Amino acid sequence: MLKKIYRFFYPPTTKTFWKYRRRILYPKGLQKYFKWWYSFRATRILEKMNASIPITDRIRTFQTPHGLSGIFISAGARVGNGCTIFQQVTIGSNTMRGSKKCGAPVIGERVYIGAGAKIIGGITVGNDVRIGANCIVTEDIPANSTVVMDKPRIITYDTPRDNTFVEWDKYKASLKCSPFLLFKKLQRF
Repeated sequence: MLKKIYRFFYPPTTKTFWKYRRRILYPKGLQKYFKWWYSFRATRILEKMNASIPITDRIRTFQTPHGLSGIFISAGARVGNGCTIFQQVTIGSNTMRGSKKCGAPVIGERVYIGAGAKIIGGITVGNDVRIGANCIVTEDIPANSTVVMDKPRIITYDTPRDNTFVEWDKYKASLKCSPFLLFKKLQRF
């Protein structure tokens, strides 16, 4: 009984976000006068969850089993109906000139995207696709397929590498040079 009362006064943030988003996109009656309030509250929820989900018709409501934690979706992306997106997923645009796949991703319907997956560029992901955890997808995926990462690529060097961690403030202070030279030194990393 107490849980029901608590959930009435403090509903889950994900459920509240989708409710506010629906009221912003499809207001009924007096809701159109309070779109600014719903927008403010939805933005606060996204900030709290470290997420970025644009409020557009291109992105349909999707399931989030672990909440909105760390989900980033670019403004140009499209997400179909019935998708399941786990935490720390990035669906990002590629706006660099000269790239092979410029644009934003188009995600089909009923797509399962595992935790930490990255879908980047102007690619199309078909319907009923499963994308495994921590996959990096930069090519078109046909419908009814599964994407998993193969073994990691290993790069060997002839000389030992210096892996000492230096904080940014200390590194910047140790250079004692102009911003242009600082930029040139940072380019070699």
